Amino acid sequence: MTAVETMPRPAADATGTAELVSAAKLRPAQAQGVFRAVLDALARPGTVTRFPADVAAEVPPALLPVLALADLGTGICVLEEDGARRWSDVVSVATNAPAVPLEKARLVAAVRTVTPEEILRLTRGAADAPEDGAVLCLPVTALEGASRVWRLSGPGVPGERDVAPQGLPDGFFEARAEAVGGFPAGVDLLLAAPDGRLMGLPRSTTVTAMTAMTDAVSEEES
Repeated sequence: MTAVETMPRPAADATGTAELVSAAKLRPAQAQGVFRAVLDALARPGTVTRFPADVAAEVPPALLPVLALADLGTGICVLEEDGARRWSDVVSVATNAPAVPLEKARLVAAVRTVTPEEILRLTRGAADAPEDGAVLCLPVTALEGASRVWRLSGPGVPGERDVAPQGLPDGFFEARAEAVGGFPAGVDLLLAAPDGRLMGLPRSTTVTAMTAMTDAVSEEES
């Protein structure tokens, strides 16, 4: 078996993260609740699910899927401000999962805006190993109310479903289209709002960006 290339593991006390590590260690019932929310979000694209209400308020919601799903054999990556490793350290210590570079991570969480370039760097797996594609959970301002509407279709969507999450980066549509273009290889995305609500965009979902005049700008994804 090929060894996982890992980043140096931090010492929680040395970086002042001991209290956050304690808060980030999910109890079994909390982890199960997060897992169910993630599965539901990916099974029903565009619908809103919710993380358990009793998780620590100081933990950013976008970190919860990594905290619940990571294990010793799953490479993880946390995207935060340049030079910062506060939440990377917390997640690494709380889960004991290996911290790896973005391109090698199976579970990725962001505590800042994600760039299109980072979406394109996510591992996509392969046609014969789609399970190796990354899952990225990124923060949004809200799950509704944006001026741009997305029209979703595909597995798990009865007909079509319109959504309008706020706070996504410019170029998100184009980057996601490329990242899922080799379906069944590709990446699965989760959008986490500050109030603990969650929406899924699995690789199997076709997204069409609608203009204000409802003219469709097609983002065709296999």
